[in-house]
Amino acid sequence: MSVKEATKAAPAPMRAAPEPPRTSKKNRSWDEVPRWQIYLPLSIYLVFTLIPFYWILLFSLRPASSTSLVPWPITFDHFEKVWTERSFGTYFQNSVLVGVATLLMTTLVALAGGYALARFNFKIKRAFMLALLCSQFVPGALLLVPLFETFAELQMINSLASVIIAETVFQLPLSMILISNFIKNVPYSLEEAAWVDGCNRMTAFRIVVLPLLRPGLIAVGSFAFVHSWNHFLFALMFLNNPEKQTIPVGLNTLMGADSVDLGALAAGGIIAAVPVVIVFAFIQKWLITGFSAGAVKG
Repeated sequence: MSVKEATKAAPAPMRAAPEPPRTSKKNRSWDEVPRWQIYLPLSIYLVFTLIPFYWILLFSLRPASSTSLVPWPITFDHFEKVWTERSFGTYFQNSVLVGVATLLMTTLVALAGGYALARFNFKIKRAFMLALLCSQFVPGALLLVPLFETFAELQMINSLASVIIAETVFQLPLSMILISNFIKNVPYSLEEAAWVDGCNRMTAFRIVVLPLLRPGLIAVGSFAFVHSWNHFLFALMFLNNPEKQTIPVGLNTLMGADSVDLGALAAGGIIAAVPVVIVFAFIQKWLITGFSAGAVKG
């Protein structure tokens, strides 16, 4: 065999694999962003968010004559003062009653209306939906005069029922729209299958649809509760009796014309905030799921 033939018969040397192109800093993906560029803005935002909470906690736990930036020695005199002397125990009970009643009424009425909007077709359906959306642009202050005259005719002034009804009416449009979207996301074939099995419409809704609406109902109910808990305007206008007032109105009484008791005001603010924080701590998973489901049109 000649040298040329041996060279042709020999296997060709393997070429080295080409090196992958280097990624420039300008084309770097989001996954390769340095961690400090993420944590630094979040840390700054967290500091600005937590400072007001620490400031309230500081004024509520340190003595009235102290100017220390650390709540030591810790005292609960401000909490005792607002709970007993300032009647915050009564305000708290009234707020709980208003919040729970608004939650139940808003959820039940919105559930019935949302089902009608999701499952039935009628002539004024689009106009009705447009009216619900437009009602969200109306501030609550514009409703004070007609609501006050209505409640005065019904002799409901200085009654917690007037605040509950007003809060329910104010919450219904958005709650009805959200629940209708939740129900649209439930396949209609599930209800039809229940009808074939012998269930009527109400039974099929209770057995098939209602369990699937749990995240949406929790989202709507929690939103109604928190809004009624924090709402100041309706309780101020419809409740003149101090024994019927709620926590937002009670906080307003702590601010005098000439002076403000900062310790008592901070303690009252913590009493008002703790129930809302506890509620959101337990329902945040269902709340996020519910609002994300309600935002999608089925």
